Amino acid sequence: MPEESEFDEAAELERRTLWILLAINGAMFLVEAVAGWLADAAGLVADSLDMLADASVYGIVLYAVGRSRRLQANAAFASGVVQIALGAGVLLEVGRRLVYGSEPVSALMMLVGGVALVANITCLVLVARHRDAGVHMRASYIFSANDVVANVGVIVSGALVLLFGSRLPDLVVGAVIAAVVVRGGMEILRQARAARRELDA
Repeated sequence: MPEESEFDEAAELERRTLWILLAINGAMFLVEAVAGWLADAAGLVADSLDMLADASVYGIVLYAVGRSRRLQANAAFASGVVQIALGAGVLLEVGRRLVYGSEPVSALMMLVGGVALVANITCLVLVARHRDAGVHMRASYIFSANDVVANVGVIVSGALVLLFGSRLPDLVVGAVIAAVVVRGGMEILRQARAARRELDA
């Protein structure tokens, strides 16, 4: 059964890629969460929660690999909901810092943002090979692309905090990262619904 064998091989490659993505995002969540707390940086906290969202989603998507297209669409839908929920949580945290104040450490923001950027470019390159495999893998590609944008934002905000001596760039970038996460989640929901409609047609 050559076709079945090719399907199994493709599914195994997807699983391997997703395990690597899960490991990278899980590790970077811990690094950025600690660094965000130490640096009092909304951008890093936002990016760490983005990493947590991605790690959670990769776990969901891993379950769907090699299974039916309907299950893959449902997994993508669930991952979109997770993204939106965590993005909303980040917006609340940014609002809290705006009200109660913060003193972000620009050097730590730029250093950790740079490490996260390298990690996410690696993820993007890995998952790009599978983005046409199904809606569940397209969702993973969207996450990784959003993460690269978010990391660049953290680095830029760190430079602006240093340049202007103001916490506002950090808060703005934190809010933008949250908005990107929510937008990515909504795009994934749209694609998941389209995949479901196609299956029901």
